[in-house]
Amino acid sequence: MTKPSSSQHASELKRLLNEYNYQYYVLDQPTMPDAEYDRLFRELVELENAHPELQTPDSPTQRVGGHAIKEFPAIKHQVPMLSLENCFNDEELMAFDKRVRERLSNVSQVEYVCEPKLDGLALSLRYENGILVQAATRGDGETGEGITENIRTIPTVALQLRGDNIPRVLEVRGEVYMPREKFTALNERLESEGKKLFVNPRNAAAGSVRQLDPKITAQRPLAIFCYGLGAVEGWEIPATHYAMLQQLKVWGLRVCPLIKVVGNIQGCQQYYADIGAQRPTLPYEIDGVVYKVNQLTWQKQLGFVSRAPRWAIAHKFPAQEAMTILEAVDFQVGRTGSLTPVARLKPVFVGGAKVSNATLHNMDEIKRKDLCIGDFVIVRRAGDVIPEVVNSILDKRPVQTQEIMLPAHCPVCGSDVIHPEDVAAARCSGGLFCPAQRKEAIKHFAARKAMDIEGLGDKLVEQLVDTGLVRTVADLYHLTLEQLANLERMAEKSAENLLHALEQSKNTTLPRFLFALGIREVGQSTALNLANYFGDIAALRQASIEQLLQVQDVGPIAAMSITAFFQQAHNNEVIDALVKAGIHWPTITPLSEQTLPLAGQTIVLTGTLEQLSREIATEKLQALGARVSGSVSAKTSVVVAGRDAGSKLSKAQELGVAVHDEAWLLRLLTRDL
Repeated sequence: MTKPSSSQHASELKRLLNEYNYQYYVLDQPTMPDAEYDRLFRELVELENAHPELQTPDSPTQRVGGHAIKEFPAIKHQVPMLSLENCFNDEELMAFDKRVRERLSNVSQVEYVCEPKLDGLALSLRYENGILVQAATRGDGETGEGITENIRTIPTVALQLRGDNIPRVLEVRGEVYMPREKFTALNERLESEGKKLFVNPRNAAAGSVRQLDPKITAQRPLAIFCYGLGAVEGWEIPATHYAMLQQLKVWGLRVCPLIKVVGNIQGCQQYYADIGAQRPTLPYEIDGVVYKVNQLTWQKQLGFVSRAPRWAIAHKFPAQEAMTILEAVDFQVGRTGSLTPVARLKPVFVGGAKVSNATLHNMDEIKRKDLCIGDFVIVRRAGDVIPEVVNSILDKRPVQTQEIMLPAHCPVCGSDVIHPEDVAAARCSGGLFCPAQRKEAIKHFAARKAMDIEGLGDKLVEQLVDTGLVRTVADLYHLTLEQLANLERMAEKSAENLLHALEQSKNTTLPRFLFALGIREVGQSTALNLANYFGDIAALRQASIEQLLQVQDVGPIAAMSITAFFQQAHNNEVIDALVKAGIHWPTITPLSEQTLPLAGQTIVLTGTLEQLSREIATEKLQALGARVSGSVSAKTSVVVAGRDAGSKLSKAQELGVAVHDEAWLLRLLTRDL
């Protein structure tokens, strides 16, 4: 293959960078990690430095950002909003300092202002006689988008300056961002509403300030830090950058409290290390630190290059995001049986560490992010957080990719995997046997509200499993005094007490036993309803989904979990072993064989009951065979309306469902109706 010429390579780099700029700044839909963009940009800079004739006015190296979005008015910046040069290591930082000192007639050292580099959206605020009159994005550095009404909704933006000696005109540059905690809460809300999630806090901030409806912006948890100046009229600016920032604070503008003055470039290096250590706990995202020459006269003397000041530089942290290839997907089984897809990646350095695995969360996330094996993907790693795949890069999708499929059987124990509709997590149904769930299953089995095995705590369970003495809960009933006494921190008396507790636990009830099995969706109340309806575990084992749906409070998801559990041979083997070990319970006459006065009726309780609690009324109605529901439908038999009944009463009246008061309920429960 013929190697492209320098001219062809430069043209392709310009095309790629301009396209990514458009996606990043205009569409707010970045398709490549910052580190990949920086790499391509630096490659173009080096190419243009080696071949100056290739540097054209439309080159991204001559621009700052993207185009002004058409929906907002174009704002011409009186003083251009330029971006910063980047450095990525100490060698490049020292070279920057050397250039600065040489241009300042070889001064011995330079005082710098250091500040965190927020990962947000650059903004210019214009105040006239202390009143905010205009807010604009950076845009292409010369012209931005007017978003004044949106910015007025941000609580940390001063609408009017405070104090005395306020300039006639003051343009302040700053960064709008979304705090981490607020970003997480916003995405959780959007997910609950079935809406598209934001990729990261920067994307969320950019999308929020550029809403066509300011009311939407007002609902977004945005904040701002101010860090510089644009046009100024009627103010004698202080001698240093730091003093200028302190005056902005006096006027009520928000300035980052972590800004610091250092005496030389070594101080910058120490600041970088300190902020890097704090980064995981900061309430906002940062991707580096910024150093600025403190003396404003020196800033003026140093001047600018085409797109950036010579007196400032951004020292970037190791990339938090990177691009790589999704080579395969494995499924890990958690302690509660949930299956988590894990991406096997072509190794890549992210956040200063080599990453070859990343979580994919669940199948819904895989579908939402449109991921396939073989895709080019963006991987994110922040601090000690487990790396995750952010999204695929559809423009780079190979012709041959492979769909990611949920396994039909647990990769650990071979039991069926169940994945009900409208439930994010898929789960292994072999709860009593699956090695991945072993410890959690035993802890649940021994709990007070289950088999109530006193003395069988979490640490002892860990020992029993780790030493191989217990593989399933049935093995508990075959432990010997000698085995227990030989365990660490387990004296003979403690061993005897545990054996006694195990013996006592054999005399239980069917509801407790069913709850102890740890069947997904079967809590204490459901276990009680199942026991009362079927009367014995043998009938429950054979129950169909249709039969299970007749049981109080058993819905489709619970019915699927129950049938899947009892369809696994290993689970039944453990149950048989438990019964053989001596576990027993009193006989129950099943409700399915009883003639109950309210059998087949569905009753809804709403409002406040004066003489009965909602729980007691529910229990009494269930004992008479009624199904007590939490919602009103055409199938509802009766609605009992107490004091301050609300929407359920209204719906019952709308559907023509019979409505009675608490007095009627009391007569019903005393068989006096």
